[in-house]
Amino acid sequence: MQLILRIAITMTLAAAGLAALAQPFPSKSVRVIVAFPPGGGTDIVARIVGQKLSENLGQQVIIDNRGGAAGIIGTELAAKSPADGYTLFMGTMGNLAVNQTLYQKVPFDIQRDFVPVTQVVAVTFMLYTHPSFPARTVKDLITMAKARPGEIQYGHSGNGGAPHLGGSLFESMAKVKLVSVAYKGSGPAFADLLGGHIPIAFDSGLQGLNQMKAGKLRVIAVLGAKRSSLLPDVPTVGETLPGYEVTNWFALAAPAGTPRELVNRWQSEVAKVLKLPDVRDKLVAQGADPVGSTPDEFAVFLKAETAKWARVIKAANIRAD
Repeated sequence: MQLILRIAITMTLAAAGLAALAQPFPSKSVRVIVAFPPGGGTDIVARIVGQKLSENLGQQVIIDNRGGAAGIIGTELAAKSPADGYTLFMGTMGNLAVNQTLYQKVPFDIQRDFVPVTQVVAVTFMLYTHPSFPARTVKDLITMAKARPGEIQYGHSGNGGAPHLGGSLFESMAKVKLVSVAYKGSGPAFADLLGGHIPIAFDSGLQGLNQMKAGKLRVIAVLGAKRSSLLPDVPTVGETLPGYEVTNWFALAAPAGTPRELVNRWQSEVAKVLKLPDVRDKLVAQGADPVGSTPDEFAVFLKAETAKWARVIKAANIRAD
């Protein structure tokens, strides 16, 4: 009798487990952690993609902004979140490939604590100036910086992010000394740039193209290896400083232990969203090129990017602690 009872209980539990597995996913709201305040490039991309995911899946995708400490606070929160497929992390080059090299100690290990989902976009970076700033070319800026060492400020989203590395690499290659001003995200940095409180910033097209079109900012150079199709008449920094190149990217990762079938599901859903004409148009118009790589492709890319920026940080002797 006891044996029959145990078998019955086992079968009931198994049936309950199968029923749970058979439930549609997602069956509740999903959280996407962004390690910067609202208004920055990462936040913009997360909201464009998140809105469409909500529409397609019939569940709310909540963007959870956790800014501070160059993205370390939000990254740690994501790393320690449940690995149930209901928490994702929209990380940047700085969050996922740079900070572990830049800082002597961080409270997470990217390889150990995350699983790659997909690279969402590659982001064109630009050198912005406030309209009142007299430098109109990279050569002008270098000349001014050499004449006024340690006086010209540039704002960025926090130590270790791509905007910070863009400025640090510029200093190293141009042999000038600028003043790094760290904010909790690109949104606050651009607020001060627009207000004329800081004169320049190295940041994404997502962040400032609309303000440039409105005449509130000036773009004097593109940071990538080639000119942008959005601004074909604007030169690259590399045309003045050969070899200079900074291209940022945003990507989704999940807490380690997230089941592979859920990782694959999220990659598939994001890839579908990125192929929608209205989403592509919104992203491309702001300097972000949709990618949608597979988890394995993103894992290979992430490994290469981590090694690349480790070399740059070491060669330029960049420190954040």
